[in-house]
Amino acid sequence: MRYLYLLVAVMCLVAANSVSAAGPSVTLTPKADAVDVTIDGKPFTVFNTSSELPKPFFSPVRGADGTVMTRPIAKPGDDHPHHKGIWLAVDKVNGVDFWAERGRIENRSVKLHVADGNPAVMQVVNDWLGKDGQPVVTENTTVRIFANRLIGYDVTYQPCGESVTFGDTKEGLFGFRMIDSMREREGGNVVNADGDQGSAKCWGKPSDWVDYHGPIEGKTYGVAIFDHPLNFRPSRYHVRNYGLFSISPFGERAYTNGAKPASPYVILPGDELRLRYAMYIHAGDTEAADVDGAYRAYLKSAE
Repeated sequence: MRYLYLLVAVMCLVAANSVSAAGPSVTLTPKADAVDVTIDGKPFTVFNTSSELPKPFFSPVRGADGTVMTRPIAKPGDDHPHHKGIWLAVDKVNGVDFWAERGRIENRSVKLHVADGNPAVMQVVNDWLGKDGQPVVTENTTVRIFANRLIGYDVTYQPCGESVTFGDTKEGLFGFRMIDSMREREGGNVVNADGDQGSAKCWGKPSDWVDYHGPIEGKTYGVAIFDHPLNFRPSRYHVRNYGLFSISPFGERAYTNGAKPASPYVILPGDELRLRYAMYIHAGDTEAADVDGAYRAYLKSAE
């Protein structure tokens, strides 16, 4: 009987491992100045870190069927050439406009903590350089990429010597630039967790999430951005009909068109600021993709 119990235990362990192995997995593959991201061996996105770039970013970003959902890197004459895939940047950091790429965000390192799993996890360290080329603030971000195409950002900012002031601006922080056919002006749709519809009604408002979905070659694709309730204040959404989609906690006056006073955020030497957000890349509209369910699952995963 003892051996029977042992055999059953071994069989259960093998079965559990087989189920785990059969589940979807995210793989991170380091390359020169980039990290390739695949899900079950199929391309999802690429994290670009070259020192020749003004900032690191993910691009292209693909849906589960391989469809590219991000606008190609802007060519001369395109609007807002600083909108690149998925990125993290904001203007008015000690007076430097990082969002507009007048200041450089230079990648210092990428460490793969979980190169193959669900989620896959990498640690990214970036230096935000001032006008003199020296770091103003260091960004330390844990990026967690799930097989359902949810990308979580857990960001910590630390001053490099002197205090750092994040000014009151609408130009930030965690952004996505979609392919033109998805945008609202071409038939796309914007909705937030409170039921507001359209970019005009969702712009500048705090909400648990905003979803932006639209057509690509006859099929519907979307991206949702999630706020986290433990951020120092509710963030607001910079969501536009021409395809820009971002979230930021910096801009109480800017996002309310002056209805609230400016509220810059200062990090003193020795202190730090932690922010958490996520993007959920999905097929279908808000309901079909169960955006609210994905948001609640994200909150549990980010505890």
